[in-house]
Amino acid sequence: MLLIHHATIINEGETFSGSVLVETGKIQSVFREKVPEQLLNQAKIIDAEGLWLLPGVIDDQVHFREPGLTHKGDIASESRAAIAGGVTSFMEMPNTKPQTTTIEALEQKFELAAQKSFANYSFYLGATNDNLGELKKVNSKNVCGIKVFMGSSTGNMLVDDQKSLSAIFAETGMLIASHCEKEEVIRENLTHYKQLLGDDIPVEYHPLIRSAEACYRSSAQAAELADKYGSRLHILHLSTEKEIGLFDSKPLADKKITGEVCVHHLWFSDKDYPHYGNRIKWNPAIKTIQDRDALLGGLLSGKLDVIATDHAPHLMSEKQGNIFQAASGGPLVQHSLQVMLEMAKHGKITVEKVVEKMCHAPAQLFGVQKRGFIREGYFADLVLVNPNKPYTVSPENILYKCSWSPFEGTTFSTSIEKTILNGKVSFENGIVNDIRGEALTFAGN
Repeated sequence: MLLIHHATIINEGETFSGSVLVETGKIQSVFREKVPEQLLNQAKIIDAEGLWLLPGVIDDQVHFREPGLTHKGDIASESRAAIAGGVTSFMEMPNTKPQTTTIEALEQKFELAAQKSFANYSFYLGATNDNLGELKKVNSKNVCGIKVFMGSSTGNMLVDDQKSLSAIFAETGMLIASHCEKEEVIRENLTHYKQLLGDDIPVEYHPLIRSAEACYRSSAQAAELADKYGSRLHILHLSTEKEIGLFDSKPLADKKITGEVCVHHLWFSDKDYPHYGNRIKWNPAIKTIQDRDALLGGLLSGKLDVIATDHAPHLMSEKQGNIFQAASGGPLVQHSLQVMLEMAKHGKITVEKVVEKMCHAPAQLFGVQKRGFIREGYFADLVLVNPNKPYTVSPENILYKCSWSPFEGTTFSTSIEKTILNGKVSFENGIVNDIRGEALTFAGN
């Protein structure tokens, strides 16, 4: 038995002093009052006085690069970083090598994760213009969803055939997670800026090429398809104010169309490109301060539902050059919780809302079974945060295989003290212990 004693528990909109008893990987009891004396004598005790106890973060969008791109990151290295950041579960994307567009490739990823992952895991099956048969074979109780790239992507994973798109929305019966950027708008913008500036376009023009209009038109198309076919649609990494109008503020349980915001779109703006350069080059691009603030407002109003990372490591050498040469994406999963808690410290969002959007909402939205909440009978995926211990991101404490972070040199007000995975202490004193995660299970259709 493990007793987390005298913590400040933040869960389901409440903050209260209490203790949590863990046994056989599950939460056995949540105590608001005095803990029975016999338990104090029997259990191994973690003194959590002065610490916040949160559910483990569920990140619904990461790229851990395995198989085929493991020079950038792999399931072991990136899940270790996740655990150090309080992220106990992840859902990983299909644009690896080979791409995860067949059931066989999907099963191979699950086998890799069972051997290597330090966090709980699931994987998306990627859609193409011609793999509808594979998509229909997916077991919705074991797989988080289908990923559809409705914008430029690697290989053949851009789904740009209208008949194929309609069939995916109409016939698969799975949650569809979409990357939305309109390729034709991007091409038009690119032609314009090449004529204006030549081939050496600086990164400051990235959000003008991968523009707000490109994002909105693609997101609107996805929402229209979901409405037409009654599909369950989750639009990933929203980046513009205009897109927020596609969503309702009704309760999450009543929504068929939901939206995700990533920490980099909430933290940075286009004013940061001169300082950070290609380190903050993502697709979709980081846009204006007005867009950034509107995205936060969308979360607070309930129109937008989930905070995630789109963690996508590249070597720093791959981030060099002009807008055509520098890779898009960056590592985020180790510091996402600290980013949001820092925003809470500055009054932009409450800690309770951070927990809702990073822990509860992903569990509800995807139907993750018995995770994402501090409830009796649920898996003991938990995070202890020290709210009064500053933490500076440095090369010495970055765990990503790519060895850099856009937050390098940033001092956060909070530190991740311990992470508990399936009832076992998996991170403490700056060390990730040798504990493996489990495959997530879902409510299914």
